[in-house]
Amino acid sequence: MTAIAVTTIPPGRPRAEDLSAGRRYAALGFLMVGYFFYAWSWNTVDILRPYIRDSVGMTIAQSGWLYSIQSSGALVGAVVMGQVADRIGRRTALMIVMLGYGSALLAGIWVTDFWQLALERGLMGFFLGSMFPITVGIYSGLFASRTRGTVAGFVLGIYNVAVAVLSFAAGQTVAAGHDWRLMLYVGIVPIVAALFAPLFIPDDRRLVPWGVDPDAPVIAARPLPITELFDAGVRRQTLLLVTMTGLNFFAYQAFTGWATTYLKEVRLIPPDVVGTVLAFQFIAAALGGFAWGRMSDIWGRRVGAWGFVAAALIIPVYLFVPLSPIPFAVVGFSYGFMLSASAVWGPWFSELYPPHLRSTAASIYNWGRIISIMAPPLTGALVPIWGMAPVMLIGCAAFALAALVWRSLPETLKVAA
Repeated sequence: MTAIAVTTIPPGRPRAEDLSAGRRYAALGFLMVGYFFYAWSWNTVDILRPYIRDSVGMTIAQSGWLYSIQSSGALVGAVVMGQVADRIGRRTALMIVMLGYGSALLAGIWVTDFWQLALERGLMGFFLGSMFPITVGIYSGLFASRTRGTVAGFVLGIYNVAVAVLSFAAGQTVAAGHDWRLMLYVGIVPIVAALFAPLFIPDDRRLVPWGVDPDAPVIAARPLPITELFDAGVRRQTLLLVTMTGLNFFAYQAFTGWATTYLKEVRLIPPDVVGTVLAFQFIAAALGGFAWGRMSDIWGRRVGAWGFVAAALIIPVYLFVPLSPIPFAVVGFSYGFMLSASAVWGPWFSELYPPHLRSTAASIYNWGRIISIMAPPLTGALVPIWGMAPVMLIGCAAFALAALVWRSLPETLKVAA
């Protein structure tokens, strides 16, 4: 991999190591606020799917296409804004993204048909797909490698807490006879919060990232930083990472993406109970994010592959074993915990490439959506033929294959014997 050394770091430029713990954790806290509403916004396409479908008058296949459209926008946003962030500064890019996805979520209040909804979801996907690589780029520069997995676990935990809150709130809101669109009004929060980013997030253009030698030459990314990820020495690695993330997204959509519809229409569970069941599952995912992140700081970035293996084994139990409510909740809790094994992917991806490519490298996480884009329409087309539970079982194979790819990739953390 080649890059251009343009100059040395100017004397007196602050280092991340010199910032107080309070300053760094304040920045992390702000990122978590943005990430909470990013997670809320993204998952409205799944959690609210049956209610959106009934309100707008869509078929199951059309409702599946919404995820594909949103994911297509996310793929473009990740590729474009990941590179933009590495060039104009990640703090500035963060503000743009929060303003963008908050505005797009609010716009969903006024859509009345499938095509308006598709446009709104595509635009929101563009900004949402940018949030992950920018967030990873910021916190990877503020914390040491031995704690990045734990930080990533907290960030993923916030993501899953947001989904749990959305699931519960949506179920209670619909059960009370209110409009599901009330869930979209929260878009105002990231719009307002974005204006305060300079108060909490250090300017990464002036800050020496954690672990970088201040006397080392400054490495400038190419005009298109993405091209560095396909240099001869790392091309195979990049393609395997895209495959792994794609399998993860495909598995998630094949199983979790249809969970609300499955519980509501196959199990015939009331909306308020559906919301509670899914909230319980995503609370487990939040706890799993903390646990898997910490384990990755101890045993390495590839330990989470075993979580994917466990998730693949749990899915058929969830779908086909007749269980009373409490054991069913335990199985759902276990699945949610294992699902969070990918918590470490952000810092791991950024560690696999040079520091000046951190946001671009982390954006690979969303490149996998090019594989998963067809999951909802494909599974939606198969549901009338096979039935919903057999179609959701496809998630097993995708999780297992993702685990195999994960174990084949390099370890970036030196693990004690």
